Amino acid sequence: MIRTIRSFIRLFVIARSLARYDALFLLNVHPAGAIAARVGRTLFRRRPESAGLRPGQRLARALTELGPTFIKFGQALSTRADLLGEEVTADLAELQDRLPPFPAKAARASIEADFGVPLSALYSSFDDTPVAAASIAQVHFAVTADGREVAVKVLRPDVKEKFAKDFEVMFWMAEEVERWAPRLRRLKPIEVMATFAETVRLEMDLRLEAAAAQELAENFAEIPSFRVPAVDWQRTSEHVLTLERVGGARVDDPAGVRALGLDPTAVVQSAAETFFTMVFRHGFFHADMHPGNLFVEANGTVIGLDFGIMGRIDSATQRNLGEMLLGFLTRDYMRVAEVHVRAGYVPSDKSVPAFAQACRSIAEPILGKPIAEISIARLLGQLFYITEAFEMQTQPQLLLLQKSMLLAEGVGRRLAPETNMWEMARPLIESWFRERLGPEARIIETVSSVLESAARLPSLVERLDTLAASLENGGVRLHPASARALRGEPNGRRWLVWLPWVLVLGLGAALIWR
Repeated sequence: MIRTIRSFIRLFVIARSLARYDALFLLNVHPAGAIAARVGRTLFRRRPESAGLRPGQRLARALTELGPTFIKFGQALSTRADLLGEEVTADLAELQDRLPPFPAKAARASIEADFGVPLSALYSSFDDTPVAAASIAQVHFAVTADGREVAVKVLRPDVKEKFAKDFEVMFWMAEEVERWAPRLRRLKPIEVMATFAETVRLEMDLRLEAAAAQELAENFAEIPSFRVPAVDWQRTSEHVLTLERVGGARVDDPAGVRALGLDPTAVVQSAAETFFTMVFRHGFFHADMHPGNLFVEANGTVIGLDFGIMGRIDSATQRNLGEMLLGFLTRDYMRVAEVHVRAGYVPSDKSVPAFAQACRSIAEPILGKPIAEISIARLLGQLFYITEAFEMQTQPQLLLLQKSMLLAEGVGRRLAPETNMWEMARPLIESWFRERLGPEARIIETVSSVLESAARLPSLVERLDTLAASLENGGVRLHPASARALRGEPNGRRWLVWLPWVLVLGLGAALIWR
C-alpha cells in the first residue's frame, strides 16, 4: 500500500512535468496514466516555450526536467518506434545526458573516501572544473603523481538512492501495464524495465566500466583502427575511474577531421567496420556510441570513451541477426521470415509466407531509397510496426543493439552524409557470412555439437555403472546381458561404444585443422 501511494505521488509529479510540455500522450498506455493525463491537462498550464515544438521535442524537454533517470529512460525509448512512432523516437535520440556539475569539493571528498589517502597522493594536479557532467558522473582532467595526464570520472553523490526511487515507480507502472493492458504484454514491459534498470546499475560501479574498457581494448589489441584509453587500476574504485587522457577530433566534426589530414569517408568506413567487428565477431559492443564518445587521432585511429553501457549477444543471436541482415540486403524476405520463426521471435503457428510479405512491405520503401539514405536501424525498427498481428515478442537483449545502430548511423551521416556505413562495410559482412553461414561452417558447427555430446558420454556411462551397482546392492538381480547393456558394455566389448565417437573426433580434427 505504501509503495502504491508513493508511486501515485511520483506519477502525479511526472504528469505535471509532461502536462507543462504538452507531452501527456506518453501516459496513455496505462489506465492510471490516462487518468493522470486528464488531471494534468486540467490542473497545469502549458509552458510557452513548448509552443511550436514537435511532440518528441516536447517529451524530451519534460524528461529532462524530471531528472537523470528519465533522461536515460528517454534515450532507451528512442529505439521504440513501435510504441511512440518514428518522429518521436527520432527526437528522443537527440536527448542529451547533460546535467549541471556537482561541486568539485564533493568530487575530491569522494576520491579521498574511496582510497583513504589525500588527493595529492594520487594526483599532482586536479582540475576542479569538470570537462563533462552527466546524470551519473562527471569528468575532471588531472595529472598523476608520476606525471601522466589522465581523465578522472567521479560518481555523483547519492546517485544510487535517487535512481532507486525512480526505478520503484517505473517497475510499478510496468507491472500495472501488464495487469491492465493485456495487448501490451508481448512488449514485455517488466522485462524491458529490468534490462534498463540493470544497465543503469552497472553504470554506477565504475570498476565494472574499467573492466569493460579493458576487455574491449584486448579485443582490439591487434586491430589498429580502434583503441581504448588505458585504465589506471591503481586509481580506480567503485566511485572513481581513471583513464589515460586522449585527444583528437570529435567523430562528428568533418572540419576537425579534415584538419588532421584525414578523409571523413575513410573514418566512417573504419567506424562501420569497428562496429560490425564488435557485434558479429566479439559479441561485445559499445552501446553508447554517440559523437561525444568517439574521437579520431591524427593517424586515423578511432578512440572510444565512456564504457558504462555495453552490450553482449551470444553466437546464436549473432547468426540470427546475420541471416536477417543478409536476407534484407538481398531482398530475400522468405529467409528473413524463416529466421524469425526459427529463433522463436515469431510463434511457429504463424504463416511464414504472410510474415515474409509483411517484411517486404516495410523493407522496400527503405531499401528503395538512394544508398546514402538507407537506414538498417530504421528498417529493424519498422519490424515492430508489423509485430502485433504476428504476436512477435519484444527481445529486450536486442534493445541496446538497436540503440547502438541508430547512434552509429547518426555519426556516419554527420561525418560523411553522402555515404552509407553498412554498404561500406559490405565486404566485411560478406566475409563473415561465408565464415559463419557457409557449408564448412555448418559442418564444423554440427561436429562441435557432436563433440559436446561425446564429452558428456563418460559421465553418463559412470551414472549407468552406479545405477547398475545400486540395483544389484538393493537385491535386484540383473541378467548378465542386461547389466552389461546398462553399463554400456554390449557383449562385454565396452570399447565398441566409443568407436563412433572416435571417428567423429577424427573427422572434426580433420575439418578444423586441415
